[in-house]
Amino acid sequence: MNSKIEKLIKQFAKLPRVGGRSAQRIVLALLQDKTGRADNLSRALGDIAASVRPCPTCGALTDIENGNCEFCRDASRANGQLCVVRDLGDVWTMEKSGIFHGRYHILGGQISGISGVTPDDLNIATLPKRIKDECITEIIFALPNTVEGKTTQHYVMSMLGNINKIVFSELASGVPLGGDLDYLDDGTLSLAFGGRKNI
Repeated sequence: MNSKIEKLIKQFAKLPRVGGRSAQRIVLALLQDKTGRADNLSRALGDIAASVRPCPTCGALTDIENGNCEFCRDASRANGQLCVVRDLGDVWTMEKSGIFHGRYHILGGQISGISGVTPDDLNIATLPKRIKDECITEIIFALPNTVEGKTTQHYVMSMLGNINKIVFSELASGVPLGGDLDYLDDGTLSLAFGGRKNI
């Protein structure tokens, strides 16, 4: 196999949920396409790499240089609710369902002894300042219903426990044990969010 093609296949294979065979099929489709799809993809990736960066406040991605993302700039979302999620994919899932209209805080992962992820590796340290600056009254945990998700949730709660007038809540039991948000249909997610319980 051509070394450049093999290198490209290996890059695609490193993406989440894309194995070696899927990577081969993607690369083959791009190479055989006559509509310019490969060039369009290359330009789009280059543009994203050059202009998209994490929001300094919540961790979502934005192309506004030295500025906050659309969620943090939207004054209508300043309702005192802050939804703590694992990653940007969870934000997209929540937004697609239309069930949440507050602001987000993206941790960038979850605490995991097996994977060697510690609290210092996550976007946790900025939470106390956000709570104060944005007058947050409720922290809603929308983390995976896993050991790692619960460990992360308990750590964040213990870190913020001395802040007065903060209500902690989590999604209701509509989220199955071991479940991720992006696997839930909108109806189940809406019920889990609407039936959230105080911790």
